[in-house]
Amino acid sequence: MGACTRRQFLEDSVLAAVVATLPAGSLLAAEKKKKEPVKKAAHLLQVAIVGVGGRGSDHIGEWLKNPHTHIAYIVDADKQMGQQKAAAVARRQKVPPKVVQDMRRAFDDKSVDFISTATPNHWHALCAIWAMQAGKDVYVEKPASHNIRESRVMVQTARKLNRICQVGTQCRSMRGTIDAIEYIKAGKLGEVKLARGLCYKRRRSIGPKGHYEVPKSVDYNLWCGPSHMLPLTRRRFHYDWHWQREWGNGDMGNQGPHQMDIARWGLGVNRLADSAIAYGGRLGYEDAGDVANTEVGIFEFGDKTLVFEVRGLKTDKLRGAGVGVIFYGSKGYIVMTGYTSGAAFDLDGKLVERFHGGGDHFGNFVDAVLARNPRLLHADILEGHISCAHSHLANISYYLGQKHSVAEIKKTLDGLKTHEDVNDCLNRTLKHLAANGVDLKKTPLTLGPMLKIDGKNETILDNPAACAMLTRQYRAPFVVPGCPSEGQFDRVPSPLPR
Repeated sequence: MGACTRRQFLEDSVLAAVVATLPAGSLLAAEKKKKEPVKKAAHLLQVAIVGVGGRGSDHIGEWLKNPHTHIAYIVDADKQMGQQKAAAVARRQKVPPKVVQDMRRAFDDKSVDFISTATPNHWHALCAIWAMQAGKDVYVEKPASHNIRESRVMVQTARKLNRICQVGTQCRSMRGTIDAIEYIKAGKLGEVKLARGLCYKRRRSIGPKGHYEVPKSVDYNLWCGPSHMLPLTRRRFHYDWHWQREWGNGDMGNQGPHQMDIARWGLGVNRLADSAIAYGGRLGYEDAGDVANTEVGIFEFGDKTLVFEVRGLKTDKLRGAGVGVIFYGSKGYIVMTGYTSGAAFDLDGKLVERFHGGGDHFGNFVDAVLARNPRLLHADILEGHISCAHSHLANISYYLGQKHSVAEIKKTLDGLKTHEDVNDCLNRTLKHLAANGVDLKKTPLTLGPMLKIDGKNETILDNPAACAMLTRQYRAPFVVPGCPSEGQFDRVPSPLPR
């Protein structure tokens, strides 16, 4: 959950620490003063939690409080972290969890019913696929994948093996968001042709690029898994992988899948865009990061447009939203803020209706598992795949981009057929960067190519370099089925069977 403040998970107070890190309005906040449920071990679903730093700590709290679940395994490539979290869990349930570094040991245990994973992004897909192949259901954090092809394989695996796979885009379960989407679908906002997702979230430098030691408690081979086993060049081992593209996807892929999921839900688009283009840069400082901290992605779906803006430097909110979604209708607009609340306004800015309320996304997953019915899921893997695919498309465009002057970027954007006011968006971005002291003559913006997309086959047309970035080279034996391993890389991957 991108909006949460991450703190060290306290050994002696697992649930209390999780509650403290969650955004206002979450169910755990309401549960804080309630007693933990009495669980009957013979009827509990056995869960293996894979990746227990950061968001994984929240998973621990959720499964501790769920009356139907028992934490059987704590899995983390960092042995010390795994042991610390397991010790905390052991104080909250009668039977302590087993601690392993290699997830495959938990997957081999036939008593495990499902896995719950909050690993770094590069592990999401293979972790989920291996688990489903082992007969487990899966709750996987966003983004569902590190690239587009591997989350399509996740969808195929879930369908073929009849597994239940929920993605952690929890707004799908939040009453406030559900009511706002129903408001749009009822026509109360009029025609809605444009939605804008926002990640206006301060991200500071991760420090200079250098040569750093991997913590001794970490099995680096297991931690890297599907990725290349590159030298560590960032100062902080955990979390800051988000800002290195070998493992993370920047905030376009970290926060983006949440808000783009809501945006396309409200727009009623359930497929990949017809085109995508992005511009931005890593601006305001030089560090070990190599993903954008300022990025705008523009996606066209026939007669509808989705825009996503990332601002990692200090910034003001837009219409009251920092992390959120804005829907623009012919009768007014809706501003969704955070994860549980929002409001509808008329064209003059007068408040018309408020939306608020949380929900239990983890509980929804358990309901589907108990019923053996994936149709009960609020965020089935297919929804997660489509939403994170647009983060990946924006990043592909950006990574293939070149430095351009503002005038050149403006000229290109002026040629787009879109519902977005491209000049207003660009000018707001330029004003924001100037306020942070960014000199674009010294560090110009990068403008990526316009990607033309074949949504049916989920491929990119007339751009072999972009098409190759739909997947990656996997390091054996950590290879996603149907994808290339090192030394076997087809420059332009053929479409996967649907």
